[in-house]
Amino acid sequence: MPLLPESGPVRALTYATFLRAIGRGLFITVSVLFFKLSVGLSDGEIGLGMTIAGAVGLTAGLPAGRLADVVGPRGVQIVFSSAGAVLVAAYALVNDFTGFVVVAALVTFAEAGESTARAALVGGAVPGPDRVRVRAYLRAVTNVGWSFGGIGAGAALGLDSRPVYLAMIFGCTACYLGSAALMFRVPPVAPVARGGAGPSWVVLRDRPYAVLALLNAVLFMQGGMFNYAIPLWVAGRTSAPAWTVALLALLNSVIVTLLQVRLSRGTDDAAGAARAQRRSGVFLLAGCVVLALAAGQPVWVAMVTLIAGAILHVFGELLQAAGSWGLSYELAPPHAIGQYQGLYGMGQQVSNIAAPAVMTTVVVGWGLPGWILFGVLFLAAGLAVPPVTRWAERTRTTADQPQPA
Repeated sequence: MPLLPESGPVRALTYATFLRAIGRGLFITVSVLFFKLSVGLSDGEIGLGMTIAGAVGLTAGLPAGRLADVVGPRGVQIVFSSAGAVLVAAYALVNDFTGFVVVAALVTFAEAGESTARAALVGGAVPGPDRVRVRAYLRAVTNVGWSFGGIGAGAALGLDSRPVYLAMIFGCTACYLGSAALMFRVPPVAPVARGGAGPSWVVLRDRPYAVLALLNAVLFMQGGMFNYAIPLWVAGRTSAPAWTVALLALLNSVIVTLLQVRLSRGTDDAAGAARAQRRSGVFLLAGCVVLALAAGQPVWVAMVTLIAGAILHVFGELLQAAGSWGLSYELAPPHAIGQYQGLYGMGQQVSNIAAPAVMTTVVVGWGLPGWILFGVLFLAAGLAVPPVTRWAERTRTTADQPQPA
């Protein structure tokens, strides 16, 4: 895929995605320090508040997806994106734990709804064979945008003042609003009429798809492993210097940007997507084993081992993402792409909520047995995807509607 797509829906999606990612990078980089140093919240309050917010966000995916199916995804995406922008700015008014929880819950709800509607918009605006390729390209664009936002916010953090924190938050708001405005350049996607008189919430009756969403949620926990387990493992269990964490993050970002599109080839059908997730489980198991072996090694051995483990991990990450896009689109009926994306996204949100506590307890707390346990769990989930995918395909060839639960 060229560096910048030809004019049309994908180029508009590229600009909007890049601007939103810059805003997200600005906010994520300063948010915890803002809540702690400027608002005055404790570490426990921040953690509890974000957990509550994550639980509220779980309720957004399905209704947002259903709404996108009924009225069209572009308008729904623009509304949620604009609402999220205003709500992020509301953090400037927060001065206690209660206010923090309320705003964080509303922001998370809006962002979850926006994510589902955006996925449905890609599914409707981009021809079927190109959806995965476009999602892979947009993920690379997102990665670059996060980096730009993070670098800008990181430079500003040196000043450590409330006005600087607020400037980053309002910068995020501006980026979100700009992204929403750019979405008007994407042609509207008309709702697809439902054939027959089947149920409205067809995804809730689709057993194999629900299982695939659960298996993907297990594989998606690799993100929590990278964000939480690896930094704590490096700092507490290896002799590698603390800056190794930044090196691994940079390595991850570069590989995702350069290889996500390439490793997504062949995943635009259900069988290819299932094979990608199976390979993801293998890479993630290997990465867990290698990362575990970094403990107790001399500095240079620990660093080389951590780098090797991080490379194996990122290949598992790339294949997991590519497979998830192929399966979530190819197994969804045309009239219900939104609600199917909503259910798939809910699995990933559950993973995001559970990963910090589970990863830190099992992997960092147990050491080698914890790494092996999660590696085997990743492998088992990956191996299970192809047979469940074949089950899902059979339900779509033997009946017009998925089998009821």
